[in-house]
Amino acid sequence: MKKNYVSNSTESVRMFKSDFLESLSKVHFTVPLYVYIPVILACTYTALAVTGLGVVNFIEMFIAGLFIWTLTEYVLHRFVFHFVPKSKWGLRLHFIFHGVHHDYPSDALRLVMPLSASIPLATGFFFLFKALLPHDHVYGFFAGFILGYLFYDIGHYAIHHFNFKGGMWKRIKQHHMLHHYGDPSRGYGVSSPFWDKIFRSDFAKK
Repeated sequence: MKKNYVSNSTESVRMFKSDFLESLSKVHFTVPLYVYIPVILACTYTALAVTGLGVVNFIEMFIAGLFIWTLTEYVLHRFVFHFVPKSKWGLRLHFIFHGVHHDYPSDALRLVMPLSASIPLATGFFFLFKALLPHDHVYGFFAGFILGYLFYDIGHYAIHHFNFKGGMWKRIKQHHMLHHYGDPSRGYGVSSPFWDKIFRSDFAKK
């Protein structure tokens, strides 16, 4: 992704002439909590009370879902969000999905994924996991996967708007800020630099 003008304003740049489409591109950072915490609770209830999955197996599936989310986050960010097509309409789509975030990284209403994108993605992943996993394992796995997504989404907002004095969050923020202001072709992990280390897309430590 080439370096463009970067604005640190928290205001939102208009992307669509249509007010309806414009509204679909914005979301308050708390909205995913209202939508997806009930999904996590429903999946947990279904796994334990309906399918009869044992507590130990539920915990195993939950942790597996969390882990797979971290890889999914990395793959989506690196190979989907940072794929830059050559066609004019392709470049427009790229700007809508991710380019706007690099040009306006402090835009308070475009730091978490809008429901118009997250709900179709979550639905697609659920049916993918349902096709791949045993019926009684799906709900525990998906609960962990969605919790990982929430950690990513809310964490992403915090990285851009909160100041951390030290510890894990400060290191995560530094990693992501290098992606924005240093080299956008590296540092694709937002929740963690783990997969950047595995796939050698981490920043050189000085």
